[in-house]
Amino acid sequence: MSSSNDQDAALQIASGRKAFVEPLQLGTRLREIRLANQWTLADVSERTGLARSTLSKIENDQISPTFTAVQKLINGLNIDLPQLFTPPRQHSNTLGRRDLTRHGQGQPHPTPTYEHELISCELTQKRMIPFKTVVRARSMTDFSEWVRHDGEEFLMVLEGEIQLFTELYEPLAMSQGDSIYFDSSMGHALVSVGPQDAVVLSVCTRENGTRL
Repeated sequence: MSSSNDQDAALQIASGRKAFVEPLQLGTRLREIRLANQWTLADVSERTGLARSTLSKIENDQISPTFTAVQKLINGLNIDLPQLFTPPRQHSNTLGRRDLTRHGQGQPHPTPTYEHELISCELTQKRMIPFKTVVRARSMTDFSEWVRHDGEEFLMVLEGEIQLFTELYEPLAMSQGDSIYFDSSMGHALVSVGPQDAVVLSVCTRENGTRL
């Protein structure tokens, strides 16, 4: 049964509309919680006041725990109701990577219309490409063609004001703090419209190319 259904069952118990849960749901979770804490059945019995035989039968799907038994488990094991019904997320194989970029220490990549600063350049095989950009362009005539690349892009204006031009929508005015998420295979271009060149933060999904 899905975790959504497990949580629904938990809510039904909490509201008193259901007196017991299917043993397959709670028995497996009880064993997981007990083993994760290196507790014996005797330890759990002492903590909850439930007999060892009762706990063993719950874990082995031999009985359906009553609402009272569920309450004793929650209180004795010091967990909340969702923890009892929702399996913990599996640990990924992440290596815990991180890449700090100090202010102004990104990799510069100037173009005729943008002055990019690539961020987090030390990490390889990233799923996202973050960069900060000073928008030098002041008119669409500064571009010889639409900017486009595979994937999707999140953009936030850090300083100043811009107009975001796209081939499928009317030009969009954006100012400091505004953000947008869009399909970057759609032709697009940024133009500064305020007294100073605008600065934006962009994060692109890594596909076959980047907006450089």
